[in-house]
Amino acid sequence: MNPPRDRAGIGRRNPPLPLSRPSLSAPLVAHARFRIGDQVRHRLFNFRGVVFDIDPVFANSEEWYEAIPEDARPARDQPFYHLFADNGESSYIAYVSQQNLVRDETGDPVDHPAIAALFQQQADGGYALDASHWH
Repeated sequence: MNPPRDRAGIGRRNPPLPLSRPSLSAPLVAHARFRIGDQVRHRLFNFRGVVFDIDPVFANSEEWYEAIPEDARPARDQPFYHLFADNGESSYIAYVSQQNLVRDETGDPVDHPAIAALFQQQADGGYALDASHWH
């Protein structure tokens, strides 16, 4: 059996795609203020960090979000940053909303063991992604 043909006589195995597609619902995303490698500090808590990943909107678990006191919960529809963080006593991974971060102007290095695996420290105190991790 021959496949159906369109008006131009060209064979077609599948029906044409509809001209209108359903629209996707996505939140309006604010511009990310920080980039990978930027050094930041939390505006309320005493820790600094280096950005190593960015989510355009909240992308952590509901359990994580609900653990934050309701009056302190950040809006979900803003960038969230993954940080190699240091509070002077310990190092850890932090997940922080854009509204709670400011640029760290100290120029002091962040003390986290994972930084050297991804970044090279620059003369100005900032961090640049190691070329082996570019894609």
